[in-house]
Amino acid sequence: MNTVITKRRAAAALVTAALLLPLTACGSDDDKKDEGGKKDGGTRQQADLTVLAAASLTDVFKTAGAAYEDAHPGTKITFSFEGSQELAAKVRQGAPADALVTADTKTMDALGSDTGKPTVIAKNRLVIATGKGNPKKVEQLKDLADKDLKVVLAAPEVPVGRYSEQILERQKVDVKPVSQEPNVRAVLSKVELGEADAGLVYKTDVQAADGKAEGVDIPDGQNAIAEYPAATLKTSEHTGAAAAFVKWLNSAEAQKILRDAGFQKP
Repeated sequence: MNTVITKRRAAAALVTAALLLPLTACGSDDDKKDEGGKKDGGTRQQADLTVLAAASLTDVFKTAGAAYEDAHPGTKITFSFEGSQELAAKVRQGAPADALVTADTKTMDALGSDTGKPTVIAKNRLVIATGKGNPKKVEQLKDLADKDLKVVLAAPEVPVGRYSEQILERQKVDVKPVSQEPNVRAVLSKVELGEADAGLVYKTDVQAADGKAEGVDIPDGQNAIAEYPAATLKTSEHTGAAAAFVKWLNSAEAQKILRDAGFQKP
């Protein structure tokens, strides 16, 4: 009888273990999704994040991404930089990504059903970009109306293009751009290459130009302030890791990186 009981107990233990195995596996997946790169039971979880970011964040986010990866071993961040309107189109088309950072709140708000709650991580302001040495001697917004001046702007559907339209209309400056570009970096490139005499870009873009272009300040009363909201995407397969990165963007470390690049406090 004792032998029979022992065999029954052993069989019951095997059945219980078999039932618990899939639950344990599910628990590991949830931990991976929720923790996103943190240690769990002595092992480092892997999280590969894709972040869609406005073109004006290209240089600073490369620095920020490297800093984040150093502080979070096991997490890798891949950025996709484009105009905010192009990023929004990708989100609507279901492109695989984990977080989004745009150069305006309007674009982000229009994606409310696709994102988590956004948080503003930085602000920016516009300047007039000119070639090195400002050869055309551009000094203020009204100079951009000069018919002999080749001015390039971002397209109106691009945040910086919309800001440009706003400040030019308020100051009643009539500008006929030689081209309208898909993002702010394309505007800057035209000026750097001498294909345009001037263009409206963000202050941080001129700072990142490393002397290839110069910036003419626009007075506060004539300027526009850009806000950069960041949010997780609901289609993310790494929701915990994505949320951790978005939260980190407002940390002291990330904010110092943004300040050093010329961005303003949120």
